[in-house]
Amino acid sequence: MRYRITVEYDGEPFSGWQRQENAPSVQATLEQAIFKLSAEQVTVIGAGRTDAGVHALGQVAHFDLEKSFHPHKLRDALNYHLRPDPVAALEVRIESDDFHARFSATSRQYLFRIMNRRAPPVLEKGRVWHVARELDADAMQAGARHLVGKHDFTTFRAAECQARSPVKTLDTLGVRRAGEEIHVEATARSFLHHQIRSIAGTLKLVGEGKWHPREVASALAARDRSRCGPVAPPDGLYLLRVDYDEERGGSEK
Repeated sequence: MRYRITVEYDGEPFSGWQRQENAPSVQATLEQAIFKLSAEQVTVIGAGRTDAGVHALGQVAHFDLEKSFHPHKLRDALNYHLRPDPVAALEVRIESDDFHARFSATSRQYLFRIMNRRAPPVLEKGRVWHVARELDADAMQAGARHLVGKHDFTTFRAAECQARSPVKTLDTLGVRRAGEEIHVEATARSFLHHQIRSIAGTLKLVGEGKWHPREVASALAARDRSRCGPVAPPDGLYLLRVDYDEERGGSEK
């Protein structure tokens, strides 16, 4: 039986999504919880391989079990065995054998949160990027418009990125003020390594008045990593949701 799970986690104590030999990961934490409830060794495949410190409100993953479980009971058992780690299974669905959390995804949405105030965050420490200097969200939005669409994002790609091509289609990229925060939201079928954090760091320069919004277009056209702004820290980045063609018929029954 193939199960699809939607997962929320605090990325701060983890080395990232992907299993590593000598560091805690979200993937290994889930696999250990599944073993405790089923006595089966499984590989959990995630839709997005988030980096160390990156959070998720709607990560999606799948795994196969020989035993059959009602989705609601499997969700509750998973959450029991996940404690005290900061990971929670929000939903479990039964899927067909051809469902793949990564390759079946049609869209991924990320949020980057910037705490824009003089005082440092206390309750939100580790969950936002603190920028004390006042940012102009409208200027940042003007800069963001230059990045929407299909482009070569070499400038905004980590040197160690393993993607075959730097060409990606950014479906949406929006910047707005939400009280003391600046929110940067991006949607695409897939992203390059550090792409959103690179964009967020670059747009910060625009918000501070250090770059004109048109300079974002120039940096993109340069296709040169050295033309990118600073890479924002992982603290403020969240995988919000992953979308699929729902006609494929997943079930919570």
